[in-house]
Amino acid sequence: MSDCGEPARDAAASAAGRRGKNASMTRILIVDDEPQIRVVLRAYLEREGYTVDEADSGAGALALVASGQPDLVLLDIGLPDVDGLEVLRRLRATSPVYVVMVTARADEVDLLVGLSVGADDYVTKPFSPREVVARVKAVLRRGRGDAGAPGTAGGSGAAGDAAQPAASASAAMRFPGLTLDPDRREVHTDAGPVELSALEFDLLAAFASAPGRVFSRAQLLERVWGYSFFGDERVVDVHIRNLRRALGDDAVSPTVIGTVRGVGYKFLKDPS
Repeated sequence: MSDCGEPARDAAASAAGRRGKNASMTRILIVDDEPQIRVVLRAYLEREGYTVDEADSGAGALALVASGQPDLVLLDIGLPDVDGLEVLRRLRATSPVYVVMVTARADEVDLLVGLSVGADDYVTKPFSPREVVARVKAVLRRGRGDAGAPGTAGGSGAAGDAAQPAASASAAMRFPGLTLDPDRREVHTDAGPVELSALEFDLLAAFASAPGRVFSRAQLLERVWGYSFFGDERVVDVHIRNLRRALGDDAVSPTVIGTVRGVGYKFLKDPS
């Protein structure tokens, strides 16, 4: 059973000191057809200073997102009308909003499909409300830069430009056949611009900042996700797979991100 029934006073005890100074400007949408879960999550999130909206269906969630953009959506997969994964697909077609999936189905198929269509993270029921708040904070800390079109790491619209970007204030990270611009949050290969999610860009930047270093899954979770992970570390494998696909990197014979069996992953390119 979830400890969602923990007294709300547990969340309130030290909330004032933990609130981010801009938390009250951050809007969270909880999408779940179980009223008790919505009530408890709202209590914990509001005591952290967030503004919270609720929806009990996929249609309601889509309508709320369309009428006023939230910063993050906590999205249950098992909704009564529109499946949560379909809601996620529709959101990703129109919005760069962060999405944390909530599921009672812990099987790998749900996890992989959910992340492949653009979830930023996931939690599995039963869960602790404190865990959910930690995930929300970690996802929001990552930041999207100047978010633009859905599915892009930056917002300049450069994903449609064929030319290499000019160097920005911070030196671009250049490797054979690959350039990362941290300021613009843009990635280019010899084939042209690459569209990455915010998390995928952060993951690639973490690798590129330490060529040749082997990162364990736990190290990548701490470095990129920004917290000690509560759940399945295979979430890293899914995002590595998505990143390789976006870069055109062959998992069997990779040239960008290599697998170190039994340990983790490493960046294979040397700086130009």
